[in-house]
Amino acid sequence: MFQRSGRTPSSALVHSSQKSEPAEIVVLERCHVVLAKDSSNAALVIKFESGETDLYLEALSPTDCKSWIVALQEANSEGLRNRIRHLRRLIMEMTGSIEAGSPEREGAGAGAVGAVLVPKLPKVEFSLACRELASPARERKPNAAVQIAIINTQEQRLTAFSCTEIVEGTRDPLFLTGVTFPPEYPICEETRVKLTVYDVKDKSQQTRSFLGYATFSVGDLLKSKERQLTLSLRTSDGTDTAGTVVVSRLKMGEIEDGEVDHIAADARGQKCTLVCESLHGTTNDKDSSPLMNAVFKNPVCKVYRFQTVDCKWMLVREQMAECTLSFNIPKQLITLYVQEDMRRIQELKDLGELSPHWDNLRKEVISHYGQVISTYQETLTELNKLTGSSFKPSCSKSEKYLEFIPINLHTQRMQVTCPKKTDACYDVVTVGAPAAHFQGFKSGGLQRLLSRYEAEKKNFSTAYQCIYYSPENTAKAKEVLTSIGQLQPLISSLADQLMQAAQQHSPDLLKGALKTLSDKTELFVHALKDELVKNALLALHTARPGYVTKSQPSVCNNVDGKEGRPKEDGPAPLKRQDSIPHHSEYDEEEWDRVWANVAKSLNCIIAMVDRLQEHDNNNQESSSDQTLADVITSHNPGDWQEQIYPLVVTLKDCVAEVVDRATKSMTFVLLQEAACSIPQGLFLKQRRDIVFSQALAALSCGFVMRLYAGVEDKGFLQQLHLVGVIAQFESLLSTYSEEIGMLEDMEVGISDLQRVTFKITEAKSDDPGDLQPIVSGRREYYTVEVPLPREVFEALPEEIKEGKPLQVYPVLFNVGINQQQTLAERFGDISSQERINQKNFEILDSYYKSLSDKVPLQYLPCFQTQTDLKELLETLGQNIVTKKRKNVEILWLAGTICRRLNGIRFTSCKSAKDRTSMSVTLEQCALLRDEHELNKDYFIRALDCMRSGLPQGEGGQWDDPETGSVAENKPTSRHFYPVALLLVSSHLLVVWLILSLVFLLAKYQ
Repeated sequence: MFQRSGRTPSSALVHSSQKSEPAEIVVLERCHVVLAKDSSNAALVIKFESGETDLYLEALSPTDCKSWIVALQEANSEGLRNRIRHLRRLIMEMTGSIEAGSPEREGAGAGAVGAVLVPKLPKVEFSLACRELASPARERKPNAAVQIAIINTQEQRLTAFSCTEIVEGTRDPLFLTGVTFPPEYPICEETRVKLTVYDVKDKSQQTRSFLGYATFSVGDLLKSKERQLTLSLRTSDGTDTAGTVVVSRLKMGEIEDGEVDHIAADARGQKCTLVCESLHGTTNDKDSSPLMNAVFKNPVCKVYRFQTVDCKWMLVREQMAECTLSFNIPKQLITLYVQEDMRRIQELKDLGELSPHWDNLRKEVISHYGQVISTYQETLTELNKLTGSSFKPSCSKSEKYLEFIPINLHTQRMQVTCPKKTDACYDVVTVGAPAAHFQGFKSGGLQRLLSRYEAEKKNFSTAYQCIYYSPENTAKAKEVLTSIGQLQPLISSLADQLMQAAQQHSPDLLKGALKTLSDKTELFVHALKDELVKNALLALHTARPGYVTKSQPSVCNNVDGKEGRPKEDGPAPLKRQDSIPHHSEYDEEEWDRVWANVAKSLNCIIAMVDRLQEHDNNNQESSSDQTLADVITSHNPGDWQEQIYPLVVTLKDCVAEVVDRATKSMTFVLLQEAACSIPQGLFLKQRRDIVFSQALAALSCGFVMRLYAGVEDKGFLQQLHLVGVIAQFESLLSTYSEEIGMLEDMEVGISDLQRVTFKITEAKSDDPGDLQPIVSGRREYYTVEVPLPREVFEALPEEIKEGKPLQVYPVLFNVGINQQQTLAERFGDISSQERINQKNFEILDSYYKSLSDKVPLQYLPCFQTQTDLKELLETLGQNIVTKKRKNVEILWLAGTICRRLNGIRFTSCKSAKDRTSMSVTLEQCALLRDEHELNKDYFIRALDCMRSGLPQGEGGQWDDPETGSVAENKPTSRHFYPVALLLVSSHLLVVWLILSLVFLLAKYQ
């Protein structure tokens, strides 16, 4: 019996019997309650976002079930927040602040197709300017900045929200950084905002003095007919001599000419009358839709206004968000890793009896697989315990249980609104370099470790008396296992469909089913027609107990060797009960006969179907030639199903026979690879799993973001299913010290993403849990299914709706930019960076050629800079081969080409912090300059605003004479050398190193 208990929190469900104490408590957080299917509407299912097993509950009646669903949906913090929002909205409607029939009330907006918007409170965005500020001293004008805080009237306390940039040397500052409240921020008309103006005397030390403050309510701003407020700044003693502050509402997407023309255009910004409002119905709706909110969480927003070259004003809105896929994708991958390794253990056990030497190796390999599985299961258990934030901070990059999680994975969207121009959005995904930080980089990264491992594997194979298989053969063995794992159930299903068509006596259905079955069976036969399978069967035969070597050696230490194979005078009969002979002489031609039987069985079915259709149409009589088809169809073809059934059973048996032999032979190949590389091989596999997990989480985040942005772009959707999409990773890692190991890890991880395809599916519901991407497959091939709501899915092209795999082409370009890269270029080696850039340029160039052949170039996005794509690629190729230090032009060209190709942009450094943020903000300002005519006098100011370290919601906390010292916000002093000056000469660099050493010795002595 389930019940609510007064002794438990409101978000708990108690499981107990009628006469016993509670046996279980279910916490109803981060879960979704839905009606169970096929249950006569009397059962419900609780689905947990953590991936725990669904909880199935039955009610006494459908009415009782509905009441339980409502109660459970409201029995958590999210339900409480929804009720609070609803009550606030009712209050605002009753007071007349929002009309019941307004767009805000309806919630209908310009979101994605079919995405039903959740009713939300108005989002208020406003800009700030000051006039006639009091000068702190006669000899200089103030360097003004405004801190924004929210007043909690009930608790009588301030909550610092954000801060503007610093405008230097003017009494009439116009602040480019505005204020925006996130969609989920608890704001209403009664909310009061406090503006405190400071004079920042020294930016480096952040010393400042209080000038004045003003307060206002959100309702005052919304009700203002002029859509702005002019407030007097009061000093600490209450006098009005500090100047005034102007608060003006901003609106994204709707700027009228009359509003723009009377805005002051001078750089001083003495006036600011830009007045507008940001509510539902604007371009922000798509960012607030359930489709986006299912994957992207905890947005941090900033809003700016910048001047264009024609003295107009553009509005720029930044939104950074976490992604639930940071944890969701790695947890799914770890589960798949465990399942695959468990299957591998079972396949090893299914090899049957082996000689003592091989049996001991098998036990050792199984033991190591078990250790890896245990480690992965422990990691998965720890990850399932985590709640709260959806990203891993850089300070946790060395935590073992978080090693599969990408570092600082965030999405960054810049939305630009210009007068008389179409709105534009620019997306980029920022993430720390996919690398095994916990394992370290003392021996290098994956690229170096794998190369060394392959070079040493021949020696391992001799020591362990194994056959050496090249990386190509090992990959082929894994490919064969993947193919037969996919094709065998598919062939069985198609054979059943053929039987159903025969039962219905439908020639058209029978012909269609036979065509599909023939195609898949031919693929199956082709996948197994390989010398590797035959050689592996021979090797497995020699590993059986009781095998006696005759005149020639049975197995050599090279799989490509042609000598040493035992020969027989005649073929042995096929034994179904013992597919691989143990103590008999091995027949090399037996395998050819086995897989050839599959083709013969298929031919018999084809002949039977032709004869049945021919007899049914009475077009002609049987020919006098006694062919195989004649023998088969010599009896009366009355019941089609009865005559096809024996042939279908034979086909399934032949396929099962082939699968059994091929699986054992390929498993034996992988056994030898694992046996001759213990423990190094399994350690490298584990490291590769970790790096790939981080890379796939980032790629999935970028793909989902790009898909959501392009669901209405027919050109992009056509490009997506005809060619695929490019995913360009920009790396800023140096080729020095441990960062070269990170780069080697990242190179392999990004390259492994070529094994990933995406598939668009229809979501079961609009529930956030049903909109999460799902990963399936094995290490050689993964598919990420991205569910979309039904209305959105129905608008997609037929090819995508039919489940066509969507290809992604990952490319990596790296240019180190820090001081360590200077050392690498002067005294180290940058060949790895040159090799990576050249290799990935070839992939990018090949993608462009394929795109040009299949998709009209007019489907690609239009930019103000009309440089031809082919010319950009040629310039990029020239820069890659040019020997130039810190050639960041490579990154700029690669990023430009990616955007022109409708691609997905990623930016990475060690932890996705300093270097990444500098790169992203520089790119954003360059886009504003090149594509939206940003005034050159505002370029540096725009860059400084975007690089401000005070994001919305995390405002700097400065001293306020009205409330006392909120927090001390001064940076700690650091010993700093002007490294840029030392780079002029290597002699100065040596002097700098010596001085640094002397300083450290004196400090710690």
